[in-house]
Amino acid sequence: MEFDLNTFNPKTLAAVQKMVKDGALEELQKCFGARMEFGTAGLRAAMGPGVSCMNDLTIIQTTQGFCAYLEKSFPDLKERGVVIGFDARAHPASGGCSKRFATLAATVMISRGVPVYLFHDITPTPFVPFAVSHLSLCAGIMVTASHNPKQDNGYKVYWENGAQIIPPHDCGIASAISENLEPWPQSWDENLALNSLLLKDPYEDMCREYFKAVQQHCFHRDLNKSSEVKFVHTSVHGVGHTFVQSVFKAFDLCPPFAVVEQKDPDPEFPTVKYPNPEEGEGVLTLSFALAEKEGATVVLANDPDADRLAVAEKQKSGQWRVFSGNELGALLGWWLFRCWKERHPEPAALKDVYMLASTVSSKILRAIALKEGFHFEETLTGFKWMGNRAKQLLDQGKTMLFAFEEAIGYMCCPAVLDKDGVSAAAITAELTSYLVTQGTTLTQKLNAIFDEYGYHISKNSYFICHDQDIIQQLFERLRNYIGKDTYPKECGEFAVSAVRDLTTGYDSSQPDKKATLPTSRSSQMITFTFSNGGVATMRTSGTEPKIKYYTELCAAPGNSDVKQLKAELDNLVDAIVQYFFEPEKNKLKPRPE
Repeated sequence: MEFDLNTFNPKTLAAVQKMVKDGALEELQKCFGARMEFGTAGLRAAMGPGVSCMNDLTIIQTTQGFCAYLEKSFPDLKERGVVIGFDARAHPASGGCSKRFATLAATVMISRGVPVYLFHDITPTPFVPFAVSHLSLCAGIMVTASHNPKQDNGYKVYWENGAQIIPPHDCGIASAISENLEPWPQSWDENLALNSLLLKDPYEDMCREYFKAVQQHCFHRDLNKSSEVKFVHTSVHGVGHTFVQSVFKAFDLCPPFAVVEQKDPDPEFPTVKYPNPEEGEGVLTLSFALAEKEGATVVLANDPDADRLAVAEKQKSGQWRVFSGNELGALLGWWLFRCWKERHPEPAALKDVYMLASTVSSKILRAIALKEGFHFEETLTGFKWMGNRAKQLLDQGKTMLFAFEEAIGYMCCPAVLDKDGVSAAAITAELTSYLVTQGTTLTQKLNAIFDEYGYHISKNSYFICHDQDIIQQLFERLRNYIGKDTYPKECGEFAVSAVRDLTTGYDSSQPDKKATLPTSRSSQMITFTFSNGGVATMRTSGTEPKIKYYTELCAAPGNSDVKQLKAELDNLVDAIVQYFFEPEKNKLKPRPE
């Protein structure tokens, strides 16, 4: 175990010295036993002392490596520069906070003569990829841990194309970090950065240009002006409040009622157990109360860095329905295609129109595309893959209409090649306002979409597991189920018709048995297709100690017995849990209610 005490942060230094004095070997091992691994998602870990945590020193080391990699990759780095943004996270015990980390990252870049566009205040994550694209920069850094617990922070990286990095950049950056661990002479000198002519603040310009760009997706301005629909918005103690108020104004929508207790940034997230609107009703309790008070019928919720969006609608029964990511993906995909088609009625234009979804998301866009005649493609999980594919299509002159993932992430505007909860909030509000003029609701429209294109019923969840050996054994058992290199042929009463393993590259449905999507040995991901039309994917999370599962039952148009479809999917999920996960044997903790 190697101690790296090369830090000017008195709080982390004092914490380490106290652990040494107290003989706290377990804590020391936790902090210094293994360095954080840099991957396609960048870094995400708890703030605190040691090489396994986010702190001043590890931010400097990471940025030195990233800077060195950029210097090798871009001869014009010192002309173009990089952009850096940050959220509102802070950890008083270690002195770490997103703004300080962003300033240190800027200091490292400027010490090497690299121009830095550093936002002076908190911004949503999508503003960083927007700035990379709009300003033609070499790269972007966003300091955020999104919806992770309050003690965490993260370091997310964008390439010159405006999308998150994908291989081989992750390995190249990781290697460069390990070669540049010793702080450079001026890496700690924040005054150097703050007083440098290389430092620029893009905040005002990017706000203006971003709202101008998303207005291209405002299709019913007159209707918005007269709409009487009332919305509630919560930013869940994150950065979203100001920006969602502004985007409503850009669409000429009446501003949403803000949940006062949650509208201002607060790194303690005091009103929620988890600052993640994907967890559903628990995060939205205050929103529902405000909606009842104000007579609002729709709740919009961003996660703390405002790149995701959750939506709930009040039902006739008085209950609230929280839409899943797949359901909102169906609604937004239908809406954006409808609005595009109104402006481009000629059939020939369809040949260049594309939508994307991750492979663990609903296949509803595929069903819509088959009937309407546009293109639909699946990518690997994560917006890094969809963003990069979207950029390829845009460079080929294609129209990139929409991309989404089931984890409440939506790319409605190709000016941002990543998920964006700000633009999605305004577009969802305009969709809602339009539907009201047609005498219908989001829920009713969703059912109409399913009636027309076929019901797609999904059920996703996860188990918590901190033991990597158990996770490895669980997946290896599935790969050697009835003998070496054999996958399950059934799961309880359900027959398996195809298996795709994106860890090993195997796909039983392909003539050569090789998967067409990229594969990665560093993560676990197996998809089972069942004879009844069900699809189930089991995968590990890149940022959390979870084994996730995603299941969907796709029915042909006309099969509208929803109760029967849901019952069949419930039975399939129960069988997958019993036979494939074996939670008791593997000591897996179910998702907390």
